Amino acid sequence: MVPELLTDRLCLRPHRMEDFPASAAMWADPVVTQFIGGRPLSEEEAWTRFLRYAGHWSFMGFGYWAVEEVQTGGFIGEVGFADWKRRIEPSLRGVPELGWAFAARAHGRGYATEAVRAALEWGRTSLSSPSTACIIHPANLASIRVAEKCGFAKQCETSYKNEPTVVFTREYY
Repeated sequence: MVPELLTDRLCLRPHRMEDFPASAAMWADPVVTQFIGGRPLSEEEAWTRFLRYAGHWSFMGFGYWAVEEVQTGGFIGEVGFADWKRRIEPSLRGVPELGWAFAARAHGRGYATEAVRAALEWGRTSLSSPSTACIIHPANLASIRVAEKCGFAKQCETSYKNEPTVVFTREYY
């Protein structure tokens, strides 16, 4: 049910149970979470997130992929679409939200841009929505660069959970 996407260096694939330790370690890293919630996740919180990925594919027909480095076969991150039911203005209801997170050891290697482009190409042909969105903390300059390289445009500045947030959107058509 979850498609596998291949790029030159990456395999975006369904999560497996054996990915959980690496996923939990990534979400426990303050370098990874400094702009995503602002704090490391406990194992319990990481488990809830992990289960939400499978739920999205089951109920929404889209979700997150585990990102594996082809050369090593190692888990390096997660990318995908979600409907997080966020209470944010402007509302993102009905617009799949694209997100990405990578283990600190994978930062600065162009993996996020490569994975986001692969996910967007899948979304162009597989999602019913003509657009997608992402939200990024304004201090997360690396993720803002990824979004802009992948065709997202800044829609507005807002806040989410009392933190400054920038909403980016991208049209498919």
